[in-house]
Amino acid sequence: MDDLTDYDTIVLAGGAARRLGGADKPSLSVGGRPLLDRVIAACPDAAITVVVGPRRPATRAVVHALEDPPGGGPLAALDAGLRHTTAPTVLVLSADLPFLTAATVQSLLGAATRTDGAAAPGGGSVPHEGHVPHEGRAPREGAMLQDASGRDQPLVAAYRAEPLRRELARVRAEHGTLAGLPLRALMAGLLLERVPDATTTASFDCDTWEDISAARARIREHGNVLDEWITAVKAELGIELDVDTAALLDLARDAAHGVARPAAPLTTFLIGYAAGQQGRDVQELTDRAAALTNRWAAEGAADADATGAETKHAE
Repeated sequence: MDDLTDYDTIVLAGGAARRLGGADKPSLSVGGRPLLDRVIAACPDAAITVVVGPRRPATRAVVHALEDPPGGGPLAALDAGLRHTTAPTVLVLSADLPFLTAATVQSLLGAATRTDGAAAPGGGSVPHEGHVPHEGRAPREGAMLQDASGRDQPLVAAYRAEPLRRELARVRAEHGTLAGLPLRALMAGLLLERVPDATTTASFDCDTWEDISAARARIREHGNVLDEWITAVKAELGIELDVDTAALLDLARDAAHGVARPAAPLTTFLIGYAAGQQGRDVQELTDRAAALTNRWAAEGAADADATGAETKHAE
């Protein structure tokens, strides 16, 4: 199986959210969808998705896990999630990433699973202590996102499962526990690729109410709002469908101008209905409806020209 599809996902969804006044952060809505659902949607082809933290509803089937002890911190949560995974690569994500995309996920998986020793463009590798590369080709053990300020994001990362288990065991042996330990205790022992997040969009996380407000405002910006809305509607209706938004908007505009304003939403509704009922291609139906709209408008224009000509002749 392709390494880019043979992976499991662990979403860390615990924590006290003290800077949010104890609110259940993964359940907070951004763009009409809980943060947890937005993160899960970015990795739809994961074989197993484990959500570590209090049980919450999710848009698709997930495995629920809880760290021991509860509230034991990210390493304890990661260990709890890892016990439910079987794939050779594990995607590890925090549950508060409103702008994580499938493209970023694929970039991380690609960087984590390359077998050559070359770094990804713009990235870099950091070896663990005592590691000796073989003939200049160091085996990569994972990849993490690095934001525009150069900060590593270990909870937006893809790791090889066996090195991850190895290092968790090492940290536990050194400290006698994983509870309360920082992530850097684990990262020091892994050879990781850095994948730049130049715009700091995918790595944007929501730690405060100001962050939540900023995320909500960003998805309503002119360049984002339609794509965000279509994605939210598809998630709400439980449908997987590629939508050519530009083509549908063009059709709606032509129907409004060439037929009547209410024809715009009714026409797009009928296209969706026909596609669902008949299993037909949306683009084909859009093209046919657009052609009909053009014929309708052409008839109206021809009649108007004829009427104008008759009126002028009568004068």
